[in-house]
Amino acid sequence: MANVLGINAVFHDPAAALLIDGVTVAATEEERLNRRKHGKDCVPFSTWELPSAAMAWCLEQGNLDPSELDAVVYSYEPRLCTHETLPIDSPRLGKPGYVAGSTRASYDPWEPLRTMFAERAESFIDSTLPGLPSGVVRHVPHHVAHAASAYAASGFGDCSVLVLDGRGESTSHLAGRVRDGELEILASQVLPQSVGLLYEEVTAHLGFRRSSDEFKVMALASYGDPTRFQSTFDSFVKARGGGFRASRIDLDDLVPARRDGEPWTQVHADLAAAVQKSTERLLVDLARWLHEQTGDSALTMAGGVALNCVANGVLAECGPFRDVWVQPAAGDAGTALGGAMYIAHELGDEIEPMRTAALGRAWSESETEAILRRSGLGYSRPADLARTTAECLATGGVVGWCYGRSEYGPRALGHRSLFVDPRRPENLQRMNDIKGREEFRPVAPMVLLERAHEIFDGVIPSPFMLFVHDVHPEWRDRISAAVHVDGTARIQTVDRQVEPLLAELLDAFCDITGVPVLVNTSFNTAGRPMVDSPTDALECFGSSPIDLLVMPPFAVARNTAFLSPREEALAGHG
Repeated sequence: MANVLGINAVFHDPAAALLIDGVTVAATEEERLNRRKHGKDCVPFSTWELPSAAMAWCLEQGNLDPSELDAVVYSYEPRLCTHETLPIDSPRLGKPGYVAGSTRASYDPWEPLRTMFAERAESFIDSTLPGLPSGVVRHVPHHVAHAASAYAASGFGDCSVLVLDGRGESTSHLAGRVRDGELEILASQVLPQSVGLLYEEVTAHLGFRRSSDEFKVMALASYGDPTRFQSTFDSFVKARGGGFRASRIDLDDLVPARRDGEPWTQVHADLAAAVQKSTERLLVDLARWLHEQTGDSALTMAGGVALNCVANGVLAECGPFRDVWVQPAAGDAGTALGGAMYIAHELGDEIEPMRTAALGRAWSESETEAILRRSGLGYSRPADLARTTAECLATGGVVGWCYGRSEYGPRALGHRSLFVDPRRPENLQRMNDIKGREEFRPVAPMVLLERAHEIFDGVIPSPFMLFVHDVHPEWRDRISAAVHVDGTARIQTVDRQVEPLLAELLDAFCDITGVPVLVNTSFNTAGRPMVDSPTDALECFGSSPIDLLVMPPFAVARNTAFLSPREEALAGHG
């Protein structure tokens, strides 16, 4: 019976998670509270920054004082770090990619600073959590924390686990088997070989933000032909037993670098397609090797590469495992939860499986109404909120939806979402315009679980939006706004037992339109974190062409929200 607080702080997406007696009480990312995308910059100088707001909120949610914590888990073990010391004028330090927070960490002259900060994590934590008992800070290796976030949360029991990301302390990959809750590491890949960092390099070369915009490369890949550069990537990216080779490619020899803001061309799409195809192939090869070692039916996954839903879909279809479960907070934020789960198990707790990603902050009805009153905007309390919302959507409206606890991880799963009608093809560009996104980016469909098989082929149920599915041909025109250029969609299935209000909304929309699907994308605009609080939602509503803001049981309609008292009275008499 233990109180365990997990922390991710080293690279990016700082986060905190609290387990009490093996139950996840709270988990959130610092960006949701400090309103800074990814929480902080991914540079060695930021390593000392802790997710202090997230830590404080988790303890508040658990009604705990720091003195009551049995362990504080830091998801990085600096004793595993290795460094290659290079002269400051070494020509290798001047090559693209050999920079802080990006790639080939052993060649980064600032890497010892990151390690030094990580070694001193206990003193930073002590100052942030006054009254913390001595000796309770524990370090868990980065990839072990990733792995635990998958196998311990999945509920599968005995299973295989695969972690792929940019980097940990000195590796970029872990493959293992889990028996009776204990992890046995079967293979790992030592840096500088890293498929995650190679994908990051391509991301930066294509003019996007490294360690942030890799999903844009995944989307752009659907417009490209992988064969144009496939022979080059095949020669540099290969599975080798339980590990792999993913050497640095001189991308300038393939495609001139694209500057941010410049239009993309076919050659850029072809480069994206090549790195995407290589990633898919490597993932399947690693899974096959792992299955040969374990014979398990279930594979659990985490690490930033596990957020590549296209590759996940390929693995689920072509790989050897019957079941594939991906941690919804698969990126570094999830190591806060995984580290806490790993140590809670060590302390004797039975870990409760992760049934939902709704682990963040929530506001009561009275708190929400108080915020609405202070805003001065007109609002209502519809008798049938689902029907009111569905009617707005069916007549072409954009709905902002802020409900319940916010999601842990990068996916909006119907708690902090923007909804539109999938039948209207123009809604894809409309949503990309509202959010300031590139025109090649798809939006995702939300579908009732019991109707999903009628419309989509792939992993079902898929509650966390982590697999790509083929859309049945007869449905592609009916939900055209939600279908990507290659005929696929990244779906979220809605189980009415888990999400009754979302199911009620989908029922109402289907009753009006005959379509049990809505377009669902994150409630935010470009460069901003997803909204978290009602205040965040109101700010986004006020600055964006959103027709209806729903914060159950309340609704704010744009056509009446900004009326003066006299105008409201006249409107009411009309």
